[in-house]
Amino acid sequence: MSALAQPQDPPAALSRRDVAGASSARGLIFTILGEFVLPHGGIAWTSAIIAAMSRLGVEEKATRQALMRVAADGWLTAERVGRRTRWHLTASADRLLTEGTKRIYGFGPRRDGWDGTWLLVLARTPEAERPARHVLRSRLMWTGFGSPAPGVWISTHAGRLREVERALAAAGPAGDAQIFVGTHANGELTSLVGQAWDLGALAQRYDDFGAAFQVAAAADQQASLIRLVHAWRRFPWADPDLPTDLLPEHWPRPRAAAIFRQRHTQWSPAAIAAWRQMSAPEDTK
Repeated sequence: MSALAQPQDPPAALSRRDVAGASSARGLIFTILGEFVLPHGGIAWTSAIIAAMSRLGVEEKATRQALMRVAADGWLTAERVGRRTRWHLTASADRLLTEGTKRIYGFGPRRDGWDGTWLLVLARTPEAERPARHVLRSRLMWTGFGSPAPGVWISTHAGRLREVERALAAAGPAGDAQIFVGTHANGELTSLVGQAWDLGALAQRYDDFGAAFQVAAAADQQASLIRLVHAWRRFPWADPDLPTDLLPEHWPRPRAAAIFRQRHTQWSPAAIAAWRQMSAPEDTK
């Protein structure tokens, strides 16, 4: 699968924490929906989701409550079949999960061949307007921007102008903001990048991911696969995907991405087989 050329903002009803793999029952359900339900017809029994979640240590009550919240937000519709409930992905959920899957599985390779073009945004929000400041900050960071100084945002993804315009419109300061596309003329880029992004913290997260999943053995390969995907899906939203020239030496993302691909290939067959067994009619189990 290929990475999305331009990341899309998540719909309002779905928080960024859910999209980025929040450690909650709701977040885990979205991982299961993307990994098992979407590729297998977009349909899942309640019992199958409960069984998968139980392998992760989530109690049935918490799973049912999370399912109801996901459905209430318009991502699932319920169908009664006798005494059982079957869930269907809505069109919005299908679109969201398809786009998310492309981004998750296409993310990781080195970004070489950058032409040196920057996208620069000058946007200030008054101190008193904290909600607007939060929206602006979260949406620009979501799109890969960093802030080296108050009111200044930079990105190496010059093609994301549309996402910037949406972020500014959502935050409110669109009329006062200035957007520039250009190249760097003078100054120390390493220092600028260090001010805009905390690459040290991000590198540590990649190292932690690699340490957690470097061992190939797994007693429960379905649970391990879900944890693997759930952990990895956070990186495409947290990593600004800087060009290789701007990254520190021995940047850990390629190694972490290789571990992700290796473990996913290794654990997927057993995980899918377990899902199919969970989803089988009652009389065939």
